[in-house]
Amino acid sequence: MADEDQTAAQSRGAAEGAGETYRVAGALTITRAASTARELDAMGDPLTIDLSKVERMDTVGAWIVYRTVRDRGAKVVGASPEEQSLLEQVAEADKPAKVHAEMAGGFFHVLDELGQWIVELGRTLVGLLGFFGATLVGFANLVAHPKRFRLNAVVQRFDVVGIRALGIIGLMSFLIGIVVGQQGAVQLEQFGAEVFTINLIGRITVRELGTLMTAIMVAGRSGSAFAAQIGTMKITEEIDAMRTIGVSPIEALVIPRLIAAVVMMPLLAFWAMLMSLLGGGIFVWLQLGIPPLTYIQRLQEVVPITDLWIGLIKAPVFGFIIALAGCFQGMLVQGNSEEVGMRTTTAVVQSIFLVIVLDAVFAVFFSSIGWR
Repeated sequence: MADEDQTAAQSRGAAEGAGETYRVAGALTITRAASTARELDAMGDPLTIDLSKVERMDTVGAWIVYRTVRDRGAKVVGASPEEQSLLEQVAEADKPAKVHAEMAGGFFHVLDELGQWIVELGRTLVGLLGFFGATLVGFANLVAHPKRFRLNAVVQRFDVVGIRALGIIGLMSFLIGIVVGQQGAVQLEQFGAEVFTINLIGRITVRELGTLMTAIMVAGRSGSAFAAQIGTMKITEEIDAMRTIGVSPIEALVIPRLIAAVVMMPLLAFWAMLMSLLGGGIFVWLQLGIPPLTYIQRLQEVVPITDLWIGLIKAPVFGFIIALAGCFQGMLVQGNSEEVGMRTTTAVVQSIFLVIVLDAVFAVFFSSIGWR
């Protein structure tokens, strides 16, 4: 067997039991790996592989020779120092991979999962706290150097976070007002107290649902956008380029988004309250026969002004947390585009979780000071 690039010849020993010899001439490379393996498999034992006429051998060729020696106890002769070194390197690399057995299910597995989750939660909170500190430093730098403040970027975020969200938040809040009214009326009808549906709509939408549902919608809409935008900039090395030219990413990217979220959240929450009350008012008018004027008068009687203040006080705090979590997760992106999607999802989940936790804290606090 011979060609221009490489040839392989085999010869059988003349004496019985002398075995066979496989002689290779030319190049023993990946281009002839399959045919070489077939020829070696077709030969009997004991087998001797003669490499004295090999001009070039790559890793694949060395692996075929080494595998034959390992599995069949073949003998290699005529190998040059370079070929012998390559065979030794292949032999050193032939080590079984360590496969960790899956942890058996049960109580200890649950504890392990819980421990890992707690450790990850702690690292995230520490990182978020550090990012909050870096943001405060950025605010202080802008106060010290007002000319570095990017008004155009803030106004653009106002448009994205606030104005373009009016439609979806208004529709969502309108439908929530109808649902709250319908479910409340069904339950109160059992006691002949349908008129108190107005109390339910007014207090729950102004005090809780208006702000909370707005925060959840902003987290899913704007918080995810913040993480994706900044994460994409991390992958394309735009943030590294900003640092190279002396521009702080915190001042240029994070602070405008924080300001926009903090300023627009109270306005969006107030808009959501109005739309919820409108939806509930239309329901009680059409379904319960309560005229709009009576509905408005009843709202004025049962909804204290403190409920409105509670909703509006919580809104900017929620906006700050949403923007902070979104920007923080965006800054953590590294590696590839898959990381962007993962961090975006994490930003939304983290924002909603923190918003609900803070809402519970606010509820306890305001009740403790008498705003009930």
